[in-house]
Amino acid sequence: MSRSSAAYDEDFYAWTQDQAREIRRAGAERNNAPIDWENVAEEIECMGRSQRSEIWSRLIVLEIHLLKWLYCPELRDRCSRGWRLTVLEQRDELSKELTGSPSLRPHAQEVFGETYQKARRRAAVEAEVEPARFPADPAFTLDQALDPAYPADLFPPEWRA
Repeated sequence: MSRSSAAYDEDFYAWTQDQAREIRRAGAERNNAPIDWENVAEEIECMGRSQRSEIWSRLIVLEIHLLKWLYCPELRDRCSRGWRLTVLEQRDELSKELTGSPSLRPHAQEVFGETYQKARRRAAVEAEVEPARFPADPAFTLDQALDPAYPADLFPPEWRA
């Protein structure tokens, strides 16, 4: 297995960025000149950017549902099943993305505060409450948001994986 193939299997996002650089370098040296190197490189980078965008979107949805669970207990009776399913799905997908591309973990950490602010606003609209119901600063860390045992009352212990 080549170094490039190993990188592809270990961290897809990092591979996309490395391959885009290599394609541009090869294009500048005029190897395989008939290939549209710049657009091929751009498309590969776009594949990596879509992973970053997915992290962003999934964090917002996860944060919305954690906020509603933590700060709108009066809505749990009619909404808890959907909230739990959404939290479970977002955690599973985020785990898959971050395991498949570990270099995206710093990106998730970097955008966490910004996604929290968007989630806070959307959670208020969805729950039909004032935004002040939710803390202005993140109410939990990225690690907590991704932790199957957080918050302790969201899932029974036997459902946590």
